[in-house]
Amino acid sequence: MHDLVLFAVPFFIVFLVLEAVSFKIAKAEEGVVGYERRDTATSLTMGVGSVVIGAVWALVVIVFYAALYTISPLRMPTDQVWPWVLLFFLDDLAFYAYHRISHEVRVFWASHVVHHSSQHYNLSTALRQPWVPITAVPFWAPLALLGYQPWMIFAMQSVSLIYQFFLHTERIKRFPKPIEFIFNTPSHHRVHHGTNDLYLDRNYGGMLIIWDRIFGSFEPEDERAVYGLTTNIETFNPVRVAFHEYVAVWHDVRGARGLRNKLGYLFGGPGWRPGDKDRGLAGAQARAASSGPKVAAWKKQGAAEPGERGPAAGTS
Repeated sequence: MHDLVLFAVPFFIVFLVLEAVSFKIAKAEEGVVGYERRDTATSLTMGVGSVVIGAVWALVVIVFYAALYTISPLRMPTDQVWPWVLLFFLDDLAFYAYHRISHEVRVFWASHVVHHSSQHYNLSTALRQPWVPITAVPFWAPLALLGYQPWMIFAMQSVSLIYQFFLHTERIKRFPKPIEFIFNTPSHHRVHHGTNDLYLDRNYGGMLIIWDRIFGSFEPEDERAVYGLTTNIETFNPVRVAFHEYVAVWHDVRGARGLRNKLGYLFGGPGWRPGDKDRGLAGAQARAASSGPKVAAWKKQGAAEPGERGPAAGTS
């Protein structure tokens, strides 16, 4: 977590409260769910833990990026506009690559799954961040080699994180078409969090959606998203939320026969199984598609609340 983000935290809280109030007012009109007390508490706890762990980890990252910057012959000026414009695009491309890999390689997904573990979609969901931040480092390292000082990299990352906070809302439907074409918006990011078959592994962009259009991972919002995971974790315990997938990976790797299968469980897709010819994404999607999207149990009238229901299957 960087200084700009810490400075923005009070504003995050203000907007979060305003959104929660708006849900209360609109609930009778739209039948929306909005916030759930335990879910929101878990998201906020994950956010606080991420800040604390991230502050310590940032010291390691600074040293690493500074070392790369030192050995690079390149130097980007800080007092001109063009290096910052270029950094804006390079940072967003780095985020796209990191975000996509975090969905397509299970050992990366084990960290990122935290962010997708809520069955709600509101501003508190933006704060549900992982406690294992080490997976992001390699994707921004090339920027230091290009001559960007570590503080410049961190500053642009902060801008991106602040921007993305406001994507996590159902209160904004769509912006004008030119904005929706270029930038990532709440509409595009709802697709990314959706478990509907149509929305699997789509819309990885940070501030821009152009990378998804270029690399074939874009999907417009055509139906209401169902949020959560393929098999929802059914817990509000922050420690379980943070590490449940690492435990699952460990069990799969330990029980796998042969090095090939062990590596498959680590570096294949989240749905990889022995015998899959690809990295597991197509197989996982095909298995998910066979069940079809389902509405989470707590969204059905008269259903028990999340902590009281059994496992719900959606699509990943």
